[in-house]
Amino acid sequence: MTDTAAAKAQVEHFQKTFTALRNAVHELIVGQHDVVDGVLTAVFAGGHVLLEGVPGIGKTMLVKTLGDAMHLQKGRIQFTPDLMPADVLGTMVLEEGQGAARSVRFQPGPIHTNLLLADEINRATPKTQSALLEAMQEQQATVGGQTRALPQPFVVLATQNPVEQEGTYPLPEAQLDRFLFKLIVGYPREEEYAAILQRTTSGKAPQVPTVASAEDVLALRKLVREVPVPEVAQRLAVRLVMATQPKSPYATERVNKYVHLGSSPRGAQALVLAGKVFALRDGRFAVSSEDVKKAALPALRHRMLLNFEGLGEGLTADDLVREILEKSAQLEAQR
Repeated sequence: MTDTAAAKAQVEHFQKTFTALRNAVHELIVGQHDVVDGVLTAVFAGGHVLLEGVPGIGKTMLVKTLGDAMHLQKGRIQFTPDLMPADVLGTMVLEEGQGAARSVRFQPGPIHTNLLLADEINRATPKTQSALLEAMQEQQATVGGQTRALPQPFVVLATQNPVEQEGTYPLPEAQLDRFLFKLIVGYPREEEYAAILQRTTSGKAPQVPTVASAEDVLALRKLVREVPVPEVAQRLAVRLVMATQPKSPYATERVNKYVHLGSSPRGAQALVLAGKVFALRDGRFAVSSEDVKKAALPALRHRMLLNFEGLGEGLTADDLVREILEKSAQLEAQR
């Protein structure tokens, strides 16, 4: 991004595409502005999203609407305890031809798509959950000893219910770490219910316009990677991540006392990548410290594992991330 005029044109194109996608999604999705922006940010950053919220608040509809707005292939897996890895990845099928001829054909699973909705992912057994690990990290799936690349872009949007725990299998830390963001999907506000009822109970649902293609998404992802990160913003991302790790020089007293496991370096990667998207979205050429701070909650809340004492105190990872941000702001003010 050395040519200023060209860079400005690229930034404006990114802004227009992001805004158009946001508006297209809101043709059907009412409210949830932070969630929609978070999902779009993850898509352009090349990451996956874990959506947490009670049933019936539009998580599945969000994925469908996003796929329509981006003209992407959509797939859905309803996770249940009896789901097997082959139901996710696909399997080799023996076919009989003319005479006694036989052949083996690969039958793709629902993971071979652009936008995958992993619905109630915590209802599947760890064996099935782990089938997603290779796909989420390496964008490929191995079946029958053969590795196949997944369609690009490939994004997993997983949902889970935070309340109902019976018959569920909590996601292991290694899998949680592969989600760029964890977004909390809350209840609609009172003034939003009228629009929700109008769009979902009338005879005709709003049409979602298609404003981007898979090629557009891949091109804009490449632009995101080219956004420069000043040393001050990079240093802040590193220190925020280290502040989640007990016994680190930047950890707060409550982190040392109540956190069992802090963020891995993937947390710093998430902060920087999300910061690049925020910068482009706001029409800027470089990542600022505010961009990094803005990404802290969705990027770090699922990467902090509280110990029993912290859970007993009723703390959440959000409480500690906010405390870390406050301490960081105080240190900046003292300089």
